[in-house]
Amino acid sequence: MSKPLTLGLYQALAAKTDRTRVQGSSLELPLLGLFGEVGSLLSEVKKKQRDTRSYLGYEASVLEEMGDVLWYLAVIADRAGLSLTEIVGGDRTGGGALFDDVSFASLQPQRALPLLAPTTAFERTLMRLAGRAGAIVGTYGNVLPDARPDDLKRDLASLFSELLEAANEAGVTLDHAASNNLEKTFDRWPIDRKYSALFDEDFPPEEQLPRNLTVEIFERVLNKGEAKERRYVIQRCNQVLIGDRLTDNAAEEDDYRFHDVFH
Repeated sequence: MSKPLTLGLYQALAAKTDRTRVQGSSLELPLLGLFGEVGSLLSEVKKKQRDTRSYLGYEASVLEEMGDVLWYLAVIADRAGLSLTEIVGGDRTGGGALFDDVSFASLQPQRALPLLAPTTAFERTLMRLAGRAGAIVGTYGNVLPDARPDDLKRDLASLFSELLEAANEAGVTLDHAASNNLEKTFDRWPIDRKYSALFDEDFPPEEQLPRNLTVEIFERVLNKGEAKERRYVIQRCNQVLIGDRLTDNAAEEDDYRFHDVFH
């Protein structure tokens, strides 16, 4: 039986896939990401309300979006030198006392059944969540991560509390959302990149895709110097002509034919 996923472990693993640091030291980029993911969560609710019967991926989408919100929350806290355990512990005790590393499962010991459609309570909680996310972006977007740690800790704790309530009302668990999120992010940014064998490695040579391709892109001019002059881009791969010749498909000369090559 695997050990339960804790907030501390999740934050440490999420930080390993943080690519927002390259954009500078402020919290602006991860905060905008947080706000965007909350917006995506609201969008999933809107789609379910609009297409109740045809939208079948509602629960999976809500789980994914909640996992993305968690990821940004963990990264923002990490950038500010705060731990998720500290944030959640301080919020749950009401007096700032800290727990040992908290598991996600312990936050929702009695999980409700997944809801097939968003409830009014869930929608209202998401609106509050969006409001808190927007306020955090406005307050901390242009400050250094360690400028106001106590205020940021309090505001992130309130946001996490709304996220937890939203998960309860949706009948999903943050444990599931966090686990799925780690699987997704490490698939995108693995620590150790391991490339699988080529799918046609065991095929006969004549049935394999070429391992090296020489692609030539060149231009030909028809009716050069005349009123009806047309320029075409032609593609050739390993000395074999491929595709149709391309024009700009417009009266105005904009060289779009060169862009079209890559489609």
